[in-house]
Amino acid sequence: MCGIAGVVDRTGHPVDATSLLGCLRHRGPDSVGTYERPGVAIGQTRLAVIDLVTGDPPVTTPDGAIGVAFNGEIYNYQALRSELRQRGHQLTTTGDTEVICHLAEELEPVQLAQRLDGMFAFAVWDERRQRLVLGRDRFGKKPLYWWHQGGRFVFGSEIKAVASDPDVPTRLEPTAISAHLHFGYVPSPRTFFEGIHSLAPAHVLTLSPGGEVTIERYWSVPVQGVDGVEALDISFEEASREVRRLLVDAVDRRMVADVPLGAYLSGGVDSTAIVACMARLAPQPPRTFTIGFEDEAGFDERPHAARTAALYGTEHTEFVVQPDKVELIERLVWHHDQPFGDSSALPSFLLAEMTRRHVTVALSGDGGDELFGGYERFAAGVAIDRMSRWPASRRVGPAVARRLPVGAFGGRAARAQRMLARLDRDPVDAYFSWLGFMSDQWQQRLVGSTDHWALEDFRERFASTSGAPMLERLLAVNAQTYLVDDLLPKADRMAMAHGLEVRSPLLDTELAELAFRLPSAHKVRGMSLKRVLKSAVRDLVPKEVLSRRKHGFAVPLDRWFRTDLKGYVDAMLCSSTTRTGQHLKPEAIRELVTEHQAGVADHGHAIWTLLTLEVFLRHAGW
Repeated sequence: MCGIAGVVDRTGHPVDATSLLGCLRHRGPDSVGTYERPGVAIGQTRLAVIDLVTGDPPVTTPDGAIGVAFNGEIYNYQALRSELRQRGHQLTTTGDTEVICHLAEELEPVQLAQRLDGMFAFAVWDERRQRLVLGRDRFGKKPLYWWHQGGRFVFGSEIKAVASDPDVPTRLEPTAISAHLHFGYVPSPRTFFEGIHSLAPAHVLTLSPGGEVTIERYWSVPVQGVDGVEALDISFEEASREVRRLLVDAVDRRMVADVPLGAYLSGGVDSTAIVACMARLAPQPPRTFTIGFEDEAGFDERPHAARTAALYGTEHTEFVVQPDKVELIERLVWHHDQPFGDSSALPSFLLAEMTRRHVTVALSGDGGDELFGGYERFAAGVAIDRMSRWPASRRVGPAVARRLPVGAFGGRAARAQRMLARLDRDPVDAYFSWLGFMSDQWQQRLVGSTDHWALEDFRERFASTSGAPMLERLLAVNAQTYLVDDLLPKADRMAMAHGLEVRSPLLDTELAELAFRLPSAHKVRGMSLKRVLKSAVRDLVPKEVLSRRKHGFAVPLDRWFRTDLKGYVDAMLCSSTTRTGQHLKPEAIRELVTEHQAGVADHGHAIWTLLTLEVFLRHAGW
């Protein structure tokens, strides 16, 4: 895992990748290298995982005509190396980056990306063609940002690298705030920085010799009923066997490393299944890691993880922490480069920090819920679709919601309340409300409106799946939104903050393509979630884990903001110096905080969303 950055300039301005890479040393602490040509500089900070001896950057073709900066892992690189040798290519390293150089000699950008199976973000400079090619993996596990104006193009693994270029202006994108209040993030390709974009997953960007930017898609999530994709005619038992086969293969390929390797272990199905596969594949017991908070029994996965670790005989390490919460909030925002409303970033950061003391690579269970329907909101979305067809439900749902106290509930109950309130609208609006970090009423009071471009963007994505079963539509939209803008950035930034590489077997391409084409009922039936995945690992995962309700990687925000962090919240959000109050209605912010601290309602997630926005605005000087 690494950080990449670079500049292409046709105006005569200086180009220097070194200063950009200086912002990314946490991603690649082992070495740094640049590839330079007139008007071009691309580079990489390296975390050495494979090919520890010959893999340091820059990696080029033997004649130096093509240089590559690479972040990630290519899991089929050995097969690609063999093919290239057979075609006469001279390979001088033993790693995966070099295959990109040589494939770039032969293939156009789309074809190049299609040949790579893994998690990656790459930059290829082709001196003969005088062009730059950027590419990002299918799900967006590895980040990549870019800015282009006039004759200058800047890119980097993180926004801070792009923004550090002296020619890149750092201006607030004002429309991002309303989207952040709803989602807890800004839907890509937009960012909080005007003019700085995220390259979409499964796309390649080509900067031509004339300075034109072309962006092309090379892969799409297969959605049943769309573009000729059909559900597989496969029994539940056969599907379970195939899921198991592909899962074991995915784990096996992600255990290749020349450095110490382990796994995150919680009390859930996904991480338990990964560890169970590792225990069967590895010649020695795998290393596993779990975190818990010292005084928060309700937010502690350690007992569940310990039972699984004992079952498989892993070399298990538990971390018990009592974090400095104020300092952590500041650090999290710095690493994300933007406000980030998902508070599970906090335990993710601490778990990665502790794990990195023991291993360099960790496997995680990310992706199981996204592929196989593991969130209650998917079942709720299917229910909304069915209810919306009954005229009575369109009247009864909102009427029931109006009779419930506004903001009286937290978590799932609050989201169900918001969903009911929107049943008289389009089903996609009702589902959209489930995703919100705060109610329509509070968004209205803070911003003045609940309609914004992020809602339209969500509707457009949903509309593009017309013709598919409701569950498949929800899974596809989730893969384009929550997965790429919340789950995977969190996993990447929190791990790379400590130079830890995290691999996700459940997001394997072949496994994902199978999962998206399985009949909906194989995945979700009523409130029975992830049916086929649980069936596939039934003999590996303890019964109590399979039947345990999904817990999530939560922190006790509601209590913290009434006790430990009460003074911090008041100082940041309710004082005369608040930056958030310059963009939102300050009296509404104070009312929301007061209501929460008085115990009238639980607004923990909403306050976290506002806090990260405040910290970001202060750091940026806006």
